[in-house]
Amino acid sequence: MLMGTGRSYSYKEIISHYEHCLEQFGDTCRGVDWPNEKDARTRYKVMMDMVDLNQGSTVSILDFGCGTAHLLEYVNQQSYADQVEYTGLDISDKFIEVARNKFPGHRFMTSDILEDQEVPGPFDYIIMNGVFTEKRQLTFEEMWDYFRDMISGVFPYAAKGIAFNVMSSHVDWEREDLFHLPMDLLASFLSGNISRNFVFRNDYGLYEYTCYVYREPGV
Repeated sequence: MLMGTGRSYSYKEIISHYEHCLEQFGDTCRGVDWPNEKDARTRYKVMMDMVDLNQGSTVSILDFGCGTAHLLEYVNQQSYADQVEYTGLDISDKFIEVARNKFPGHRFMTSDILEDQEVPGPFDYIIMNGVFTEKRQLTFEEMWDYFRDMISGVFPYAAKGIAFNVMSSHVDWEREDLFHLPMDLLASFLSGNISRNFVFRNDYGLYEYTCYVYREPGV
């Protein structure tokens, strides 16, 4: 029973799946279960498009579910790298160990917010890339509960906003192990419980969409 919601579900199988991918494929895109590097880089760009880097000051970002810090690798290759204060967080010690070895000068943490009920922060932006794309053996209802608990737990620690991606329901067929979330259902939840200030990105050619949720309008 998690976050005081009265709901019960098991998300540990999702974690085990990703750790198995890391063991099998190593520190690669397939090690975090993305099929190819090109699409993975597209996702990093879309996530970072949310971040306002035009204010002339450093922006703090929490990479929630950071894996082996591939987002940080992407950021370090961009012209704005010096403007980003990066922190990585993951539930898996195995992923965090790899990330720390790669980037000893950056802050990485292991935490399960549904048990710890705490996210160190606040941060300007929290990015949750790939956290909700797979549901594995969970039913849709169990994954929906998990998703809502996670978003509700994370959003208070974002001073400006959060970004996350889910699988689209506007596809020819849906995979049983993926989390295909209808936009109208998500919009109803966000507007009623999190913030009315959100944007759906469905313009980057993948079978998913990204949502930006802002604390204030016009951010």
